[in-house]
Amino acid sequence: MRYTNPELLEHLASAYVLGTLAGGARRRFERLQRDRIDVRVRVTQWEARLGTLALSVPAHKPSPRVWAAIAARTQPAGTLARQAAQGKTSWLGWLKPAGFGFGGLAAGVVAASVFFMAMPTLFMSSDQLAMRSGEKLPQSYVGLLTDAQGNGKLLVSSLRHGKTMTVKVIGPITPPATGKLVLWAVPANGPAFSLGTVPTSGSAVSILPDTSEKLLSKVGKLLVTLEADANPARPGETVVFSGNCAKLW
Repeated sequence: MRYTNPELLEHLASAYVLGTLAGGARRRFERLQRDRIDVRVRVTQWEARLGTLALSVPAHKPSPRVWAAIAARTQPAGTLARQAAQGKTSWLGWLKPAGFGFGGLAAGVVAASVFFMAMPTLFMSSDQLAMRSGEKLPQSYVGLLTDAQGNGKLLVSSLRHGKTMTVKVIGPITPPATGKLVLWAVPANGPAFSLGTVPTSGSAVSILPDTSEKLLSKVGKLLVTLEADANPARPGETVVFSGNCAKLW
């Protein structure tokens, strides 16, 4: 199989992160990640995208009946009664029935796995997420920009000492009727400066005036504004997307 089709790589990366890519296909894709930086970047993009989606879902406390049903299916007969008599009815009790039996162990592993896949950023740093394939990504500056509702729209990345910047659209963007969408870097101290226009579909690579290390090392936030032209002196009032600028190393 020739891994040159961008749509095929997107499909494989998303399936890999979701855990639906299994068997020989998963092993082949892991070997491909070790050999190709672009594939590892796609995996990191999907991890960031799905992590954001998970965090946007409001938390719901399960009813006592849910825990009771889980305990009934995973604990040996009589364990519930003994725990009730001993006052050991904590939610962790079902994880360790009868000396940590197989049923409780399996249920605990499944629950932990689901929680880990849903919110990987709670367990791993950004750098560790980049190392999921067993090999570290190049040191980079990365920004995930969302709209006012928290929907992921753009992924911005640039190698630490590189002079190019990639902007990838990860969510639907309606092209403005007039004007341009302009990306801005906002330093902790100092005025915002333009990083160029952004696409409304696909991805685009632009040349930076200096290395990203010099341009972005003190930048903590990225903005996209709607401007009348492509080279405004300062950001306008219409902020379309925003997000943080993070270091991956």
